[in-house]
Amino acid sequence: MLDNEAFGDIRRGTICIEDIAVGMSRSLRKVIEDADLEMFARISGDRNPVHFDDDYARDTIFGGRIAHGMLTASLISAIIGEQLPGHGTIYLKQNLSFLAPVRPGDLVEATVTVADIDYSKRRVTLECACTVGDKKVLKGEAMVLAPSAKFD
Repeated sequence: MLDNEAFGDIRRGTICIEDIAVGMSRSLRKVIEDADLEMFARISGDRNPVHFDDDYARDTIFGGRIAHGMLTASLISAIIGEQLPGHGTIYLKQNLSFLAPVRPGDLVEATVTVADIDYSKRRVTLECACTVGDKKVLKGEAMVLAPSAKFD
């Protein structure tokens, strides 16, 4: 379960395919903390020193420590699984472009917007983006299988 304190007030639940419309959008905001990097590394096994070692990271193209790109991308997954479409959604496909680094202490805003819907197949295409302030740090597109209010 998501920590409301860490993620702010996010809407949870399900929007069934019958109620989804192009242009619908949901977002969440989260400050990326050192503890998040550590938990992500424990889960993924990715302990690249660019995420943890100030001296090492200072000599990289980033000039300092950065968060795992997939940690930032996981905020999109949180929106898809909890808000739009929400509970019961199945990920089918995701593409991502990482545009700029996210650093510990950054407030990331992730947004998912409905771009296209195939009601007959219950497939929803979502535009995905993450920003830090006015800077876009991630963009992409997801395709999901949305839940239905109708039972087959």
